[in-house]
Amino acid sequence: MPQAAVDPLSATFAALADPTRRAMLARLALGEASVNELAAPFDMSLPAVSKHIKVLHRAGLITKGRDAQWRPCRIDGAHLKQAMDWINQYRQFWEDRLDRLDAYLLTLAPTPNPSEGENP
Repeated sequence: MPQAAVDPLSATFAALADPTRRAMLARLALGEASVNELAAPFDMSLPAVSKHIKVLHRAGLITKGRDAQWRPCRIDGAHLKQAMDWINQYRQFWEDRLDRLDAYLLTLAPTPNPSEGENP
C-alpha cells in the first residue's frame, strides 16, 4: 500500500518531535558531520542512528553529501524557516493575550497608600 504524502510542515514537526533528532540538528548547526560523529553522543546502534537521519532527510531538514567514502550530513534550514514562519503567525496573538493578562493583573494589585510609609 503506498504511503500517503505528508505536507512539509507536518514532516518537519514530526522530525522535530524527537529529542535525539533535535540534538542531531543542534550538532549539525555547528557544521557538517558524518553518521559516526552524529552517533557518538548517543547510546544506540548505528542502524538506529541511521533511521533518525533518514527521518531528518525525508523531512528536508538535512542533506547528505558524498565525498569518496565519507558521507557528510549538513543542516538545511529551508524547512526550519517554514516552521518558524508558521509559529510566528501566532506570536502576535500570544503577545496580545499576555499584554491583556498583565493589564488585568495590575487591576488586581493593591495600590500603595503613600501615608503608610510615613512615621507617626
